[in-house]
Amino acid sequence: MFFLLSKLLYYLLLPAVWLVVLLIAAVLLRRWQRPLLLAATALALLATNTALVNEALLAWELPPVRLAQVSPHDAGVLLTGITEVRKSPHDRVYVAQGADRLLHTLWLYRAGRIRRIIISGGSGAVRKVVRSEAQELQLLLRLAGVPAQDILLETRSRNTRENALYTRQLLQQHPDLKSLVLITSAFHQRRALGCFQKVGLQPTPFPAGYYSQDRTITPDYVLVPDAHALELWSVLAREISGYVVYKLLGYC
Repeated sequence: MFFLLSKLLYYLLLPAVWLVVLLIAAVLLRRWQRPLLLAATALALLATNTALVNEALLAWELPPVRLAQVSPHDAGVLLTGITEVRKSPHDRVYVAQGADRLLHTLWLYRAGRIRRIIISGGSGAVRKVVRSEAQELQLLLRLAGVPAQDILLETRSRNTRENALYTRQLLQQHPDLKSLVLITSAFHQRRALGCFQKVGLQPTPFPAGYYSQDRTITPDYVLVPDAHALELWSVLAREISGYVVYKLLGYC
């Protein structure tokens, strides 16, 4: 039920889906062809407008936090979801969009803002994988010189709710870790923070990995259609649908 509701809301929020629906309707409903085509054209212009989707992302993503604003904490919780565990050969780690989660966690550690690093995340893959996502990020942190004793792993979680639940269980084994920084992508920070607060944890949010950009007044930003904007709407729609469903289920 959770999966179906999330997917249904996601598709309803996708401009690309509505664009296809309008074009199909224009073919089938000849009487309404002209207004349907006009609506499809208007939607295509809006959905491929970089400035418009950027404004939506700026409104949804939590704003950046300056390093100077982060006081020293016992640990940083790094959420996974930025590696591709199903890609071979497995003699390396494949990092995708959102790599700032890892880099900024390392930055916080080197700057003395976090004493230890908790990596939370298993694998959502159906078939068996060589390494969990948490183990992959652990490998990269070790290559970056972080001592093994400063890294804790939580490898069971498959979604954001489980990230929070299993991190809380892990912390019960380490009572010395009281203050936390939560590090995840800016567009995902709202849902993640809500989930951690729901299980009784009060981490300091540190958004990392932005899809939004600073506003500019240039023709390519304001006027020129860009297919990448459709992809950004898809990212935003997926996260908003997930957030709404989590809210309805009381997860965040």
